[in-house]
Amino acid sequence: MTTTTTPPDAAEQAAHAVPRQPLLHDEVVVLAAPTQAWSDRHGDVGTNPVHGYWTGDQRVVSAVTLAVAGSSVEPVATVPTGAREVVFTGLLRGLDGPGADPDVRLDRIRTVRVDGVHERLRITDRLAPGQPAAEHSGRTVTVRIVPDASGMDAVKVGAPPVPVPAVLAADGGGTDADRASWTAGSVSVTLRADGATVTTDGDAVVLTWSLPHARTVEVAWDCRVTAPDAVAVGATTPRMFHAPQGVQDDRLRRWLDRAVEDLDALRLRRPEGEFLAAGAPWFFTLFGRDSLWAARFLLPVDITVAGSTLRVLAALQGTRDDPATAEQPGKIPHELRQASLPVDNDEISLPPLYYGTVDATPLWICTLHDAWRAGLPEDQVRALLPALERALAWMRDSGDADGDGLLEYVDESGRGLANQGWKDSGDSVQWRDGRLADGPIALCEVQGYAHEAAVHGADLLDAFGLPGGPEWRAWAARLADRFRATFWVTDAVGPHPAIALDARKHAVDSATSNIGHLLGTGLLDEREEAVVAARVVAPDMASGFGLRTLSTTASGYWSLSYHGGSVWAHDTAVVVAGLTRSGFRDEARELAEQLLAAAVAFDFRMPELHAGDAAAEASRPAPYPAACRPQAWSAAAVFPVWVALR
Repeated sequence: MTTTTTPPDAAEQAAHAVPRQPLLHDEVVVLAAPTQAWSDRHGDVGTNPVHGYWTGDQRVVSAVTLAVAGSSVEPVATVPTGAREVVFTGLLRGLDGPGADPDVRLDRIRTVRVDGVHERLRITDRLAPGQPAAEHSGRTVTVRIVPDASGMDAVKVGAPPVPVPAVLAADGGGTDADRASWTAGSVSVTLRADGATVTTDGDAVVLTWSLPHARTVEVAWDCRVTAPDAVAVGATTPRMFHAPQGVQDDRLRRWLDRAVEDLDALRLRRPEGEFLAAGAPWFFTLFGRDSLWAARFLLPVDITVAGSTLRVLAALQGTRDDPATAEQPGKIPHELRQASLPVDNDEISLPPLYYGTVDATPLWICTLHDAWRAGLPEDQVRALLPALERALAWMRDSGDADGDGLLEYVDESGRGLANQGWKDSGDSVQWRDGRLADGPIALCEVQGYAHEAAVHGADLLDAFGLPGGPEWRAWAARLADRFRATFWVTDAVGPHPAIALDARKHAVDSATSNIGHLLGTGLLDEREEAVVAARVVAPDMASGFGLRTLSTTASGYWSLSYHGGSVWAHDTAVVVAGLTRSGFRDEARELAEQLLAAAVAFDFRMPELHAGDAAAEASRPAPYPAACRPQAWSAAAVFPVWVALR
């Protein structure tokens, strides 16, 4: 009998042949929503499937390569000057004179605007004529740019680029081309390069400059996009929010400064106002819960983002029952895109305007109340009261589909999200033994949001002379009674609320970060809040770098699981804010300090999530390699931390 084994290198090649979601943790992004540009740390574009120039969900360039005749480029530094610009510095040592010092430096400055990308090359040579050195001839710089028409959904699953042909043209009817243009989906793209010879070679547009030998020479190219069908456009007005002044902790000050830059670059606009895009690269659009949480976190320093986000979402509020889109009367949408979005495979496809979220509607009400309390002008609040009444009615009439007094979700279309809370991956709701829960599912934190929304919605109704306040307070009281009777479970650490009730109304008994979202909602009494406050800082939950999404006591725990052991900055920040509101200042400061330690580890640009590694075992947490960044609610998480540490 002959046994054959596959050589390791062949097995590895076979594994790499399977398309996979790109890893992002080592890549560099600069952005000005809806435009983003991704590259490696040396500035090269095309070595990772996510690389390229993008507008919204459309990639328009997949590769940019640079060559300088006579020398390779040896990278030495990558320095962001803000969210919109980065400088890649390299050496051209093939052009050096004798001696150890590098003589020729190349700075590549990439700047992103809301309508395109500008790149500038600056070559600085201390051995230029007039200096004591050997003469050098002129230099040739060549840049190859590959036009692309890949959609975001295809790139996310690792599909290859989709090159498109470019058309060359010359201003003034000349014979030598000085620009190129192409179409990517419905997006029109124009590439200009002053002083360059513009040609094509296969799929690439080739820019060639013949440069004099001088102390400093610069060349540049500009890629401008026009997207007539975009569902949102970039915000060009000055931002209204700023980092608070007088922060003494250097770590916190640096995180605040970086977060404000990133949030500014994530601003998008619809006719009703501005909002924060959820995050780069995959969620560069309006998301109900993400945009609301980010705006809510900003309230200690700004009310304008909350006010405009509320208006944008109210304009899209559901008006009818449509299982295909999960729309229901009064429901706040989950996300808005230009086209349908396949998710991981063709079995799940989200429509352009998708309502599959159980928490955005109560969160909209909570944000409206908090913005009102923070000083949102009365006329703006009054204009949103009809949407408030419709949102409250949704909780009662559609959110509680079976009439048991709790909010549940289920995907009725068969092509939408199976889980519709903030933990929306397929394995996010699991029992302590690792089994997955069956829907319809009633999440614990959603009951907290609903309770808070009912009570604070009643406060708004009362304040503006509208009926219904007492009825909504009674509804909230019944919800609290139902929660108290059905959600509490006990594990080896002690009692805690279950993550959810499943289809049979059984309490799904794993301990998760979801329970921390209950703090400050009014759903729990003082004794119950104390139990939850103690649990979220216990070693099985608090990693030292933030709050784990799942307790280490659960069979399904894995530090790099998307929702089953990782740490999400916004998740921890929600709990920090709840602890602060509930008077658990020590616990709030403890988790705030842990999140601040993670911010240091990630150079103050907090990713979407990171590994749930214990700080006692590692000096820094491992990155979750596919995490998005910047992410609006991760950046805005700094504000609850700042409040807790004041």
